[in-house]
Formats: sequence, C-alpha cells, structure tokens
Amino acid sequence: GRPAGWCDLIARFWPVHGVIGENGALAYHFDGKRMRRTEHPSRTDHKHNKLRLLNIAREVKSAVPRARISADQFSRRFDLAIDFAEDVHPPLAAKQIQKIVDIFEHHGAHAKVSNIHVNGWFGEFDKLSGCENYCKNWLGFELSKNLNHCLFVGDSPNDEPMFKYFKYSCGVANILDFKDQLTHLPTYVTKGREALGFVELADHLNHG
Repeated sequence: GRPAGWCDLIARFWPVHGVIGENGALAYHFDGKRMRRTEHPSRTDHKHNKLRLLNIAREVKSAVPRARISADQFSRRFDLAIDFAEDVHPPLAAKQIQKIVDIFEHHGAHAKVSNIHVNGWFGEFDKLSGCENYCKNWLGFELSKNLNHCLFVGDSPNDEPMFKYFKYSCGVANILDFKDQLTHLPTYVTKGREALGFVELADHLNHG
C-alpha cells in the first residue's frame, strides 16, 4: 500500500474521497479545508514495531544483498517495504523474493508481495479491513451489505484478498504476470497495463 506521505498528497490533490494506505493501517480524508487522518484500531505498539522492522531490514540485507529498502520508506509509518523490482535491476528472482517473505514471517510479521515490493508489518490489519473501516467511518455504509455497488481495481498479488471478497473486481493487465501465483483472479482484466488499464476501465464505465 501507499505510504503515509503519498496518501496525504493524493488525498489533497486528486479528485478522490480519501486514501487508504500501508496495507490498511491508515486512511486520509480531505474535506477541502482540513485533512483528517485515522489509524486502524488493531494496530499495535508503533515504536516497538519500528525497532522490530529495523531488525528485519538488516536481516534481509544480509540474506539478500541485492534487495533494497524502498525509496519511499522515509514516509512510511507502519510497514517496511523491501524493493525487489522498482529500483533493483534486474529484478530479484522468485526464490529471493520468497526468502524476504520468509524472513518477515519468521519474525511474526505479515508479508505481502506487490509488483515491486515485499511489504511487511505487525498488527492485525490488511487492505480489506482498512477498506471496511473507511466505508463505515467516512462513507457511512457497511461494505459487506453494498457489494453490488462497489468495484475493486488492483494490479498485484497483495490484492488477491480483495479480488476474492468483492463481487465486482478488475485487474489491470499486469496482474496476468502473477496469474500462476493467484488462486483468486479478478472477474475482469483490462487490455492495458498499469495506469492505461485504469483509464480503460474508467472509459468503459463512463461510456458503457
């Protein structure tokens, strides 16, 4: 998920109601005058977890030397992002990525693989519970009772729980790069990759 710093900027300047970041740990809602920030109720001791994640980062660097701490880590509050494909060229092999996941899980952390990072964190929250909280607290409805009116769009393996949960889900074309890793695929996949795929979906919704 996007780090806290990005969430603040997106919520302020994009035409969106709000932004959920760091795998559901936090949410930002800007009403045009004031930024409102909320944190997931199940997040655990922040300072202690920062130290635990720092130890994990050291272990990852020792075990997988080509792995890098994500360039946007400085603006993250609750998770640790290990870069394996954004600024790492060539990208790490699947075996190395799995090694990073194993290190997180050995320390009792959650770990999810995106298209460029392995994100790890402590606390019982995820994208879905963060979305449920946002819908309840800021949009005034229960997500589970309104699935006929909701659409989820994703692009990487860490979106799989959302693909499974939502009645209507869409993956931009690069999700097919990971199809062999997924049990639950989106109900629709665009022809375009990344941002072009999202534009394709938006055009389809606008023009039917």
